[in-house]
Parts: sequence; C-alpha cells; structure tokens
Amino acid sequence: MLIPRSWVAAALLAASSSRAAEMNRLANADWLSKPISLEDSINIALNQNSAILKAKSDLRAAYGLVVQTRAIVIPKVRATGIYQINDEAAIDKFPVAFPGANGSTITVNPGDQQWSAGVRLIQSLYEGGRMKSALRAAKLTKEQALLEYQRVVADTLVDVRVAYYDILLAAEQIGVQEASIKLLTKELEDTTRRFEAGTVPRFNVLRAEVEQANARPRLIRARNSYRTAKNNLVNLLGYNVPKDVWEDIPLQLDGKLDAEPYEIDLPSAIKQSMDKRPELGALRKAEQLRQEDINNARAGYLPSAQVFAGYGSRNSQFSTDLSRDVSGWNAGAQFSWDIFDGGLTRGKVREAKSHYERAKYDLEDTTRRIELEVRTAYSNFIEAKEVLESQKKVQEQAEEALRLANARAEAGTGTQLDVLSAQTALTEARSTQVQALRDYDVARARLERAVGNSAPQLERAP
Repeated sequence: MLIPRSWVAAALLAASSSRAAEMNRLANADWLSKPISLEDSINIALNQNSAILKAKSDLRAAYGLVVQTRAIVIPKVRATGIYQINDEAAIDKFPVAFPGANGSTITVNPGDQQWSAGVRLIQSLYEGGRMKSALRAAKLTKEQALLEYQRVVADTLVDVRVAYYDILLAAEQIGVQEASIKLLTKELEDTTRRFEAGTVPRFNVLRAEVEQANARPRLIRARNSYRTAKNNLVNLLGYNVPKDVWEDIPLQLDGKLDAEPYEIDLPSAIKQSMDKRPELGALRKAEQLRQEDINNARAGYLPSAQVFAGYGSRNSQFSTDLSRDVSGWNAGAQFSWDIFDGGLTRGKVREAKSHYERAKYDLEDTTRRIELEVRTAYSNFIEAKEVLESQKKVQEQAEEALRLANARAEAGTGTQLDVLSAQTALTEARSTQVQALRDYDVARARLERAVGNSAPQLERAP
C-alpha cells in the first residue's frame, strides 16, 4: 500500500490549519480512548516521533550552514568605534614654531583621550573561484539536507507501519488461541461426559486435558506479544504513557491486516531505487560538495580583491576638545595574494581530493548495498505473496476436516486422536493465515521502502 503523498506532504510541511487541528486532536490526553488508524499513526509520528523531530532540527541547522556558505558573495557592512585614554607620559608632544615678534615656540598637546567611529561597505570582487563555488555548495548543501531528512522520515514510516501490523497480528493470534482453547475445552467436556457414561477410557480424558494445557502457553505468549507491540508503537508515535497505565496500554486500533495487491518487477524496482532512494541522492550531493571543496582549496593559489566605501569620524589630533571632530568619506580597493604560503594550499587540495575519492567510493558501495536490499526485499515479498496465496482455502478445509472428525467420533467410526489432530490443524491454519497476512503487509512496506516509494518528496524545509 503506497502512502498517499497528499497527506504525507501536508503533515511534513504543516501547510494547512485543518491538518494541525487534527494533529492536536489526536495528541490530546484522551488518545488512549480513540481508535487509531494506520493513516493517523503515520500522521502522528510525522509530528511527534523523536527521530523525525531531531531530523527537523538537523535540517534547520543545515539551512543555517547554507546561509554561512553563501555569505562570501554578499556585501558586508561593518561599523567600528573606539574610545581610548592614554597615560600622559605616553603622549608624543612636538614643538610648532609660529611666526612672531620674538620667534616664540609653543607646544601642541593632542590630549590624553581619543575616539573614532565609522561605517564601511565591503564587497568581494574576486576570491579565486570561491564565490561561484560557494553558491553551488549552498544549493547542494540544502538539497543534501532535504534528502537526509527524507531518509529519516522514510525509515520511521516503515517502522510505524510494521509496528502497527505487529499489533494487528498479535490481536489476531490472541483470537486464534482463544478459539483453540474453546475447541479443546469443548472436546474435554465431551470426553468427560463420555468417560462418565463409560464409553471411553480415562486415557482419553487425560489426553484432552494435556492438549488443553499445552494450548494455554501459546495464548499467554500471544497476549505478551500484543502488549509489547503496543508499547513499541506508542514509543514510535512519541506519546508519554500516563502514570496510571501499567503493563497493558489500552491502545485501540482502527485497522486490519489486508492483502492489497502490489505489482512490480525486479528490474523496475532496482531502477526506481536508483532514482528515488534519498540515501543515493544525498551521497551524490556529497560527492559534488567534495568537488566544490577542491575548487575552494585551489582558490588559495589565486589572489583576492575587494572594494570598499565608507564614512568615518574622529576627534582632532590637535585639540584637547573631544567635541572637535574630523569627518569624511573614504573609498578604495584592496588586493592580496599569498605568493608562498608554506604549502598550506597544496595540503588543503590534497585533503579535498582524498575526501572526494572517499565520497565516490561511498556512493558506489551504497549503490551496491541498496541493490542488494531491493533484491532481498523483492524476494521476501514474493515469498510472502506465495505463502498467502497458498493459505486461501486452507482454513476452510481445516474447518471441514474438524467437522467430519467430530461427526465420525460421534458415530463411533472415528477416534479422539482424529478430532485432536483436526483441531490442531485448524489452529495452525488460522495462525498461519494471519501470520501470512502480516508478513505480506510487512514485506510490501519494506519493498516500497527499498524501492524509494515511501520517501516523501520535499522542496523546502518543514
């Protein structure tokens, strides 16, 4: 079953107030009293699951990195200001001769306090290729962060679906085992009546009691699986269990195990996985980012140039009056080039190239691993599909066999062993059928994840 992208995208991006209101309703304290469908479970997980919430934080952090990366191409405005007081002995005084009658000389004291303030606009013109590389890297970083977020969401959705199916399976298994005990109890009662009537030996009663006792552990284990599965789903949904709820969480589900068809051939599945898997997309972006790191490192071989313009003001150096200032604008250009940096740039280039090679190997290895994952998931799906197909009429046949065994026993032509064997076969058929339904649903969910169909397509941060 493919998850509808309409409500997945709405939940991820919180695009509608009605969706938010629905999430608030489901997140209320009375969530234990309302049945939860599979769609509700996924919507709740998208808003409350810890892994997804942490991935959202990582995504926002990556967007902050995007802003930092492209800052090199944006003009900077810098304001400066300083106030300084100096020791009298540290002030340089110099004589100035004024023309006069007696050629007198006076000393100009600039004062022991100084201040200055200014604002300057600086724009980089050339950074050895860093500016274009920064814009490309910012775009790649944003896309990589989105793909990483999609990976976390896709993994979480699969976990939620499997946990939901596990609860449905456990509930069905409880019903199967309770029905088995009911049949065995009825058989014990019938055998006891026959023993009291003298038509069967004591051995038959003991055999019926043993069969009934052997069935009880299976019911106990099914109930424990049910409790454990509910705990797992509640944890994935991000709920805090109320303090007054102990071993059995009264969680109600509004769903059932189904066998919705899913058709795909292996070549198409592999091809789709290569195109849709967010892990591969993220690694492709990582490879391109490492290429930009090489370009950025090589920029150290080249010069950089900036232009600037500003306005400044300072106190006069020839007066002790701090209110007397000298103000005006300034503009110019600056240029720098590290002709020899001791091998620093060469070392950075080598490091960047090594990281680039590592990124290529990671991509190749993950590609092979994902193809293996698709092949395995496809094989498991085919197995689950064939097992489910083989169980279509088994339960009906087992029920008919039990009916005939009971009829023969009542007519005196059958044995107790025939009845018990038929009851065991019916229980096994019922258990196998619900297990096959669960395995089919889980195999389908895992195959969809392997192919990449369960990963929502995002274009911006949630």
